[in-house]
Amino acid sequence: MDKNRSHNGSLRNALALSGKGLVFLAVGLLLVGWLLSVPPGLLGKADAVGYAVCHRIDLRSFHLGDRPLPLCSRCTGMYLGALLGLAFQARTAGRRAGLPSRRLMILLAVLAFAFAVDGLNSYLHLFPGAPSLYEPTNTMRLVTGTGMGLVVALFIYPAFNQSVWKAYDPSPALSGWRPVISLLLLSLAIDWLVWIQNPFLLFLFGLISALGVMVLLTMVYTIFWLMLLKQENRSQRWSQLLLPLAMGFGTAMAQIAVLDLIRFALTGTWDGFHLG
Repeated sequence: MDKNRSHNGSLRNALALSGKGLVFLAVGLLLVGWLLSVPPGLLGKADAVGYAVCHRIDLRSFHLGDRPLPLCSRCTGMYLGALLGLAFQARTAGRRAGLPSRRLMILLAVLAFAFAVDGLNSYLHLFPGAPSLYEPTNTMRLVTGTGMGLVVALFIYPAFNQSVWKAYDPSPALSGWRPVISLLLLSLAIDWLVWIQNPFLLFLFGLISALGVMVLLTMVYTIFWLMLLKQENRSQRWSQLLLPLAMGFGTAMAQIAVLDLIRFALTGTWDGFHLG
């Protein structure tokens, strides 16, 4: 009897290991296939990431020489802001998983509202003669996009902690006005560094913004897989998250690859949209 139990346990472990191996293999093959199919170079890869999630309108993007950044001004700000918010909370909050306080929610609502208003105002400018509140600029798109990125990060980070860790701290991941002000000042500093349009910094921020897309999608899909497989709140250390993270990353890559394929099939170019 004991031998049978031992044999069955060994068989289940072997099947589990082979299943994990297949997941990692599939994700690796998907990544390699995508890398070989998209434009060459680091910026070419970043362009392909932006191509899947952003209109990349030429006039609404910052430029590195004669080429637009991988994401438009608004999306550049949004994903830079999101990555900044996630990194800031990872540095200061650890495994705290509580949502922002009510007072902070008001600030986040203001940032989201500014993003919506500027987005709608910019959209109306696509139609000659349409009413609008003001003349849109890439600077305003960048700033309001960064604000929205912070909003996303301040919700995604605690949601991730609530989903993955067996023992998490239920207190707010970001509390008190001092860290909030520090985060806002850091976001404004990043926006200024983008706004001065130094070629090296633009190159760097172009890559980082594309990385922000991948990080956010991976986190969201990791949460999705943990919920789908009913594996929430079982991890105590990062090594136990390798498989869920791989599945989340693979799903993010699959989404980007499919959207790239559809858009390229429709347009025949890796360029963004050109107005005028």
